[in-house]
Amino acid sequence: MARDRREGLEIKVVNPPAATNNVSPETSPATATRRRRQQRASFAEFRPFKLWFPWLVPAIVVANIALFAISMFINNCPKNSAYCSARFLGRFAFQPMKENPLLGPSSLTLEKMGALDVSMVVHKHEVWRLFTCIWLHAGVFHVLANMLSLIFIGIRLEQEFGFVRIGLLYMISGFGGSLLSSLFNRAGISVGASGALFGLLGAMLSELLTNWTIYANKFAALLTLIFIIAINLAVGILPHVDNFAHLGGFTSGFLLGFVFLIRPQYGYFNQRNNPRSYAAPSAKSKHKPYQYVLWITSLLLLIAGYTVGLVVLLRGTDLNKHCSWCHYLSCIPTSLWSCKSQNDYCESSQIGQQMNLTCIANGKTEMYKLSNDIPSRVQQLCSQLCR
Repeated sequence: MARDRREGLEIKVVNPPAATNNVSPETSPATATRRRRQQRASFAEFRPFKLWFPWLVPAIVVANIALFAISMFINNCPKNSAYCSARFLGRFAFQPMKENPLLGPSSLTLEKMGALDVSMVVHKHEVWRLFTCIWLHAGVFHVLANMLSLIFIGIRLEQEFGFVRIGLLYMISGFGGSLLSSLFNRAGISVGASGALFGLLGAMLSELLTNWTIYANKFAALLTLIFIIAINLAVGILPHVDNFAHLGGFTSGFLLGFVFLIRPQYGYFNQRNNPRSYAAPSAKSKHKPYQYVLWITSLLLLIAGYTVGLVVLLRGTDLNKHCSWCHYLSCIPTSLWSCKSQNDYCESSQIGQQMNLTCIANGKTEMYKLSNDIPSRVQQLCSQLCR
């Protein structure tokens, strides 16, 4: 997915003409030749953009894998097979299974560790879940696929733009994906770093557009990038995939790219690196006017969108009631699959030797006496309670 922008750079460095009026007639040919070689060498070593050492993206990968291992340990996997099958709304093409204890932690474990649960955010104002959910994953395949994608995309971006900008881009895009997801997906829980990953893809697209003049083969790079983004977004119409998190992360990253990944024009670097004796024909500004317009517009849209989204979310508004067709953005039903959730979701709490189970869909509550077989029958009891 990553686009190696260093190979597409078209560096426009103009060598200044020789200042013949400053050359002494007594200068020997050997001295003049040596000076010309030094001048050519100084321009050959000119690099307008610094390359950074990437350490943040590998650190994020290690942190995600470590948190997944911790969630499996808390879940007592693979011994406790009753709780090792997550029933959740994933952000990757991952369908929950009920019998594989090596698949991943349960929804109860993920919820305790910070998974996105809209009811917790709305009623208990646990807004921090919009951030913590991007660090959790529901299965081995889920975490490996996301981390491989992050390495493939993030390393190049961090090399070119540094850890500060890419770190902010990753976190804010993940928050945007969680915010849009919580406005439309009201049942179940959601985990995964896919929203942040789509933010990096969106930023790559906006970076190409805002720095359009400094790239060679720009149209080929644009078409390739659009094709990759379209394929990844198309996967989101499958069931059990939280495409609203993908769309929210991509939109956030696209706008953030105009803010964080703006490049100075090459003429600005040329005039700064010209010899003092060379008079530039006209002074170049650091950025082009359209870059400033995109920077301001994107920043205002981000602030407005996040503010409105948080207000609507904390008021408990379900946007599906105001947009009858929006659910098709996350899943399109076909003859091959259904978009209706096949899982029932319940909240459980333990009071002494009794377990209180509440169906989220209909609000029914039932008390059960704890016994050795209760943990393995939680999903069955929940299904019966929700019928």
